[in-house]
Amino acid sequence: MSDQQPSLTAQDALVAIMMAVSASDENIRTAELVKIQMIVNHLPIFAEYDVDRLKVVSQTVFDLFEEEDGLDALFGLIRDSLPERLYETAYAVACDVAAADGHLYEPELRLLEEIRYELNIDRLHAAAIERGSRARHVHA
Repeated sequence: MSDQQPSLTAQDALVAIMMAVSASDENIRTAELVKIQMIVNHLPIFAEYDVDRLKVVSQTVFDLFEEEDGLDALFGLIRDSLPERLYETAYAVACDVAAADGHLYEPELRLLEEIRYELNIDRLHAAAIERGSRARHVHA
């Protein structure tokens, strides 16, 4: 087996970001998985996406999280696969997954901060995206 990382499509990169946020606190919650499935089923960017890729991409994320520099490798894969015009989309879906269970845990917050940095998301844009995500996931 080679050390070469698998190449990802732009949609795979979005799935990888969502799975990374879900797995960041080492506790993948059902609400997060349901949110990922809902995003993949409903966002236009995923219209032609093969949902069988979810498992492959998820396993790639889990494997990378086992490596010492796995997060850096993950961001490298994402930047290689994701056009810049989808960086804010990536941050938005990451925020939606983080907020899905009604709680933001410290590891999730740290990873969201890292995503903002790695994808060079403007602070005001990030704040607007976060605000929208929070509004969509308010619990009664």
